[in-house]
Amino acid sequence: MIKLLFIDRDGTLVIEPPINYQLDSLEKLEFYPKVFQCLSKIYSELDYEFVMVTNQDGLGTASFPEDSFWPAHNKIIKAFENEGIIFSEIIIDRTLPHENAPTRKPRTGLLTKYINNDKYDIKNSLVIGDRLTDVELAKNLGCKAILLTQVISTIPDDLSGTLILKTKTWSDIYNFLMNK
Repeated sequence: MIKLLFIDRDGTLVIEPPINYQLDSLEKLEFYPKVFQCLSKIYSELDYEFVMVTNQDGLGTASFPEDSFWPAHNKIIKAFENEGIIFSEIIIDRTLPHENAPTRKPRTGLLTKYINNDKYDIKNSLVIGDRLTDVELAKNLGCKAILLTQVISTIPDDLSGTLILKTKTWSDIYNFLMNK
């Protein structure tokens, strides 16, 4: 069975722009420190398939047009490919938070092909993200989560059993997974 790493994009692979939280230009593109070094090792040394899962609030609307999203997104994907890191799938939810769509993280609507599928080892898979909604996603999927955040906050009791690592660095994630 295939173990998966469901990896968030903004705030996890790349720095989330503090101005409007939208990575809508190449000028705003900044990769998370050591993400290439550590993710490359995880990809080549461990047995996980990578799936990118990202909420892109209102992608395709007037406030977040597609033509400002794709150049930066494609640059991100190409940069990882250049380092030998391939995402088997890139899942983008375009809805806004108030829509409460079943496809928006932490809900699992866009991940149904992985759930109750004997091909995937969801129990031993992980979600890596920078928000509590990523930990909630892991709980909803039935796997564990790693929280990568510069602001180490209190974890609600209902998520404490899902979270297996809370850290500020990709190096910690690599070391944890190597020793898991």
